[in-house]
Order: sequence, then C-alpha cells, then structure tokens
Amino acid sequence: MKNSLSKDLDLKGKKVLLRVDFNVPMENGAITETSRIEKIIPTIQLLCEKQAKIIILSHIGRPKGKVVKEMSLKPISEKLSFLLKKKVLFNSSSIVGDTKFEIDNISDGSIIMLENIRFNKEEEANDIKFAKKISDLGDIYVNDAFSCSHRSHASIDAITKYIPSYFGLQISQEITALEKITNKIEKPVTLVIGGSKISTKFKIINNLIKKFDNIIIVGGMANTILKHMGKNVGKSICENDSSALVKDIFENSKKYNCEIIIPSDVMVSSDLNGIGNEKDVDAVMDDEMILDIGPKTISSVEKIINKSKTVLWNGPAGYFENPNFQNGTKKILEAISKGTENKNIFSVAGGGETVAVINNFKKSNSFTFISTAGGAFLEYLEGKTLPGIKALNQNV
Repeated sequence: MKNSLSKDLDLKGKKVLLRVDFNVPMENGAITETSRIEKIIPTIQLLCEKQAKIIILSHIGRPKGKVVKEMSLKPISEKLSFLLKKKVLFNSSSIVGDTKFEIDNISDGSIIMLENIRFNKEEEANDIKFAKKISDLGDIYVNDAFSCSHRSHASIDAITKYIPSYFGLQISQEITALEKITNKIEKPVTLVIGGSKISTKFKIINNLIKKFDNIIIVGGMANTILKHMGKNVGKSICENDSSALVKDIFENSKKYNCEIIIPSDVMVSSDLNGIGNEKDVDAVMDDEMILDIGPKTISSVEKIINKSKTVLWNGPAGYFENPNFQNGTKKILEAISKGTENKNIFSVAGGGETVAVINNFKKSNSFTFISTAGGAFLEYLEGKTLPGIKALNQNV
C-alpha cells in the first residue's frame, strides 16, 4: 500500500475527505455500540495534528436515496465530538454549493461531518458526476471504511478517479491482518468456522482450504456435515440440500492436504432452553437438537489451536445465547486468546456473533486483530477483489 496515510504527508490547510463507516446500531435515536467510531479516532487525531481540514463522509442505514430523518448522522457527529473531546461541525445540506462554502471557511485542524451520503441516490449508483461533485469538496481523499469497500459506491469507488486517494490507518491495519492469514501465512494455520449454514461459508472454506493446515467446522454447519455422513442430527439446524457442497469440501481437503475437523461428541437438548446432555455423535435421538460441541471435541480443538501459529476464527460453536451451551465457544475463545497473549499465535477474529462473544467475555485485547467489517471481511476471505481496495490501488 504505497499510498497509505502517513506521518510524512504535509496536510496543513488541506481539505481531506475522510470516508468512514459510522453505520452504528441505534435505538430510539441513541447509539448503542460505538466500536466503529472508536476505531477511526487515531486517523482523525493524526489529521488534526497535521492541521488538515477534515470532512467526514459516512452513511447509516439504507435510506435508498431519500432523506430519512431517523437516519441523520447528526447524533453520530455529537458522539464523535464527545469521544474526541473536540467540536465536530455538522452540515445538514446535500452535496451542493452551500456545503462547499462552509467547508472552505473552516479553520485548519477542524472537523466537519456531512449528512448521510446515502440520502443521495447517486451514491449507491456509483454515479461518476456525483463522485466528481464530492471530490470537488476536497484536496485529497482518504478511505478508512474497509467495511464498505466491497461496495461499488460513489464515495468508495468512483471518487478515486478525480482526486489523490489514500488508505487510512484503520483500513491499512485490516488489510495487513487479513494478508497475514491469507497470503503471508506463518504455519501451522487453523480456521475455526461456525454458523448456521454451510452454504453461506462454503466459498470461504474452499478458498482457504488451499492454504490452511486445519479447518475446524462447528455450529450448525457441522450438523450438515454429520448428516451427510449418515449421522442422525434429530431436530438440529441442518441444510438438507448441501451434500454437493460437503462433498466438494472433503475432496478439496484431500487435494490440498488440509485436515477437516468435525465434532465427535456434542451437547444436546430437546429444546433451546434445556440444560444439555453430552452424547457421542452416533447417539443423537430424533427429538434432540445439537446445541454445542462436547468435551472430547473441545479437547481435540484446543490441541490443534495450541499447535498453531496462525488462527482465524469466524462463528460460535453452538447456541451460545443459552449459558448452558456456551462452553464450546468459550473454550475456543480461551485457547486462542491465551496463545495470543503468550505471543505464540497470530489471531484474527471477525463476524458479528464472534465479536459479540469476544466482547461479552471481555477478551477484545487478547486477539491480534478483530474485524468489524462484516460483509467486506467475508468477501475478502472468499478471495474476492473489493472495489474500494482496487480503486485505491489504481490511484497510486
């Protein structure tokens, strides 16, 4: 990333268009979780120190090109101001002349946030005229929104055709971390992957199977594999039409010498509110559902993680919403975090449920990198080229 934001750039008095993803959860007009805002603060602070004029571009929700009062970024600007302990101006206008006049007259080191970029229908259409209009507001452009970079939108993609463009600090960290688990890998490398549907993670598995030594499949995904192998999974979450996908996974695992690990024992219950009984995978009854991995499986998984140098984790091991079925997920978390703390493992975690588990057990500082990028994170792991990253690389 030759065009990364750095301390060497002379930005004094320059108008910097900073694209971020402040699409944070809100309830009754109040922000309920601020991690996406907090992660961008180092970039904003660097730009402030360099006396740049910072123009923040972001979106929240899906207003579909219309002004939706409940999706205004004004509360976000106020929260950012609170976190920075610095005034953040807010411009409620569309991208028009009035906006440019206000931006041109802010002082060096100041911050102004523009209204929800998706209030403009041209944004999601990746409209080049709209992109040019945005670019005219600044001198340089910085993308620090990895979580939006899988979208071909005007403020992510087309804008880079009209203005010198740079990778922000956060997006650079994300790409560096993901490169270390996809291309610049220290082996042995292990993927721990869960979730309800194998069909939604199939592309990730088949991309990483070529490079990884071990793939541990847990959660509802494992149930589909167990059923494919002729095991009774009772009332468990399971995809009955995914036999072809499972077959491909095992064929590719042999081709690329990657070991696939699935549960040998599980925790079952007749309903989601049960306490759980330990059973071998051959002993599950018709009226039972698999809700967690069992102690023998946990022991095997821990040994594999402990021998790994690199670990990627995406998806819980079971129905962790019920404390009785948290043990598998908790033990995976503990094994990865302990290895990371002891500097034996380079660890990356991502996905909404995975991040929620890590935060719930207060282990966010025990991973090398935690991605909050959602769809962009998953598409990168699938091996796809993200439009926003491609656009920045072409702007060098």
